[in-house]
Amino acid sequence: MTHTLTTKAVRGGLLAVAALLLVGAAPARATVPESRVSDWLYLTVTRGGGGSGDTRGTLLLCDPPQGHGRAVEACAQLDSVSGDISRLPLKHAYCPMVHAPVTVHARGQWRGQAVDYRQTFGNACETEARTGAVFALDG
Repeated sequence: MTHTLTTKAVRGGLLAVAALLLVGAAPARATVPESRVSDWLYLTVTRGGGGSGDTRGTLLLCDPPQGHGRAVEACAQLDSVSGDISRLPLKHAYCPMVHAPVTVHARGQWRGQAVDYRQTFGNACETEARTGAVFALDG
């Protein structure tokens, strides 16, 4: 009978210790400061006109940079204009006079501000000259 009481006492003690550990762990998680919401944009590129084009999309995250092959460059470019894609500097390029429309769209947030940018360019060359690496989803 003593053996049974000892086993029950040990088992009860272990359960009590486990309960204390679980209860003790909960406040530790609650006191961990939440990380700031990172900058992110959902980007789409539609090639072709009239709504019948080929659309590709990706989520660009900038804390840390990820989302497409040129994410580091895209995040740096966005950071230089505080997330305002329309303020990206025009890259000097010789683009062909070929009409192959490209519509780009970015929506998300940058430094807590909503971003919603949509623009149609004459072709992919014009798109890259105006938006840099941001919409370079092919890497």
